[in-house]
Amino acid sequence: MDRDLVHTQTAACAIKHISLGVAGLGCKDALVHLFNYIWPNIFETSPHVGNAVMEAIEGMRVALGAAMVLNYCLQGLFHPSKKVREVYWKIYNTLYIGSQEALVAAYPVLEDEKNNIYSRPELVMFI
Repeated sequence: MDRDLVHTQTAACAIKHISLGVAGLGCKDALVHLFNYIWPNIFETSPHVGNAVMEAIEGMRVALGAAMVLNYCLQGLFHPSKKVREVYWKIYNTLYIGSQEALVAAYPVLEDEKNNIYSRPELVMFI
């Protein structure tokens, strides 16, 4: 994406519409390629560009699935920098609101502890 804010915003909006238009048509490779262009722009400070990038990420959530976006998002949730964490948590919260049920299968499988039970037998039955 170009460094000019207007071009970045226009490209993010176009990618959002492309991803929503081809959702479910088997174009995941091309969408992942476009998603890799969108993702570095999550730290934009301009409100218009930020909203356009968030909308493009939401379009990718619909087209690629919540688990794919979660894989990109997990890397920054516990970053040492507060500014990085805020952006990633904003994306995660939006992802959680939009696709709670789809995220369950993407969470890691943890072993049960003495006081905590992490198993999900109902989910394991269907996988």
